[in-house]
Amino acid sequence: MRKSGPPKGIIAYLVLELLEEKPRYGYEILKEIREISGGHWEPSYGSVYPILYKFEEKGWAERIEREDEPDRKYFELTDDGQAELENRRDDSAEKARDFADVILGFFHVYAAFSTDERFDIPELEGQWRFDETFSAWVVEQVVRHHEHYFDATFERIDDTPEEFYERQGIDESDS
Repeated sequence: MRKSGPPKGIIAYLVLELLEEKPRYGYEILKEIREISGGHWEPSYGSVYPILYKFEEKGWAERIEREDEPDRKYFELTDDGQAELENRRDDSAEKARDFADVILGFFHVYAAFSTDERFDIPELEGQWRFDETFSAWVVEQVVRHHEHYFDATFERIDDTPEEFYERQGIDESDS
């Protein structure tokens, strides 16, 4: 169970991956992350630019000048940055459970707002609501994204969490 927020280091990892692809400037990185998230998440300037400056300080990225855009601060991945990216790829492989916990945790809160009598959230005309219809739409979007990215028809999995962990060889005590 995660204590809060998205997995630590995710923005820094994404910045390294994007810099490996090509030199970029901060705003371009923000927009690319927004696109990767399907338009549902965009980190703030206050998170991306400090990461770029930290990478520059550590020698993982260097600022480059571009004659066609002299006012933009472009950053390029260095050899040390490439080595750091390889390390972070390995670390990111261990974060799959953290991602799932964030997704499931927020959905459970959404569903609780929809169904738990302790919460009395009014329905606003023409706005999203905490109800079964909107909950079903969220789930439908997850299924559609699954089918799109994995090029497969979604099939229900009837396993309990314990059965799924056992079938996948996951030690629950590490979760």
